[in-house]
Amino acid sequence: MKRAIIIGIGNSGRQDDGLGWAFLEKIEQEMPDLYDFEYRYQLQIEDAELISHYDSVLFVDADLNIHPQGFSIQPLLSRATNSYTSHELSPGTILDLCKKVYRKSPDCYLLAISGNSFDLEMGLTTFAKINLASALRFFEKEYLQS
Repeated sequence: MKRAIIIGIGNSGRQDDGLGWAFLEKIEQEMPDLYDFEYRYQLQIEDAELISHYDSVLFVDADLNIHPQGFSIQPLLSRATNSYTSHELSPGTILDLCKKVYRKSPDCYLLAISGNSFDLEMGLTTFAKINLASALRFFEKEYLQS
């Protein structure tokens, strides 16, 4: 098993919500042997067990916030919540569960790519495509070249 995983969160049937998946598709095509890849509509409690097997985890998701570079990448902080529902768990909650249940603490990051349209429609907007390209250039420079 590889020591790093990239988890794309989203839905390609909701325009820019497909940014996480589009990012994964591109990296998976270029460097399929460097990472494991998982596509998620939303994070589930079971994802805490999944990430417990890795040293490094990158969550990639669309973001309504407009970032100057078109994306933001931040270390993920563990975030406890009082509600463990099957809907809409945050990456921080998944990390918190991983620490508490499996006593593992992988290095986790959140790559948030700016999007602006989340309607029921296939295909990324031009705005999202530009931001995706920017995030991919950054990732390839920082992570694939090293």
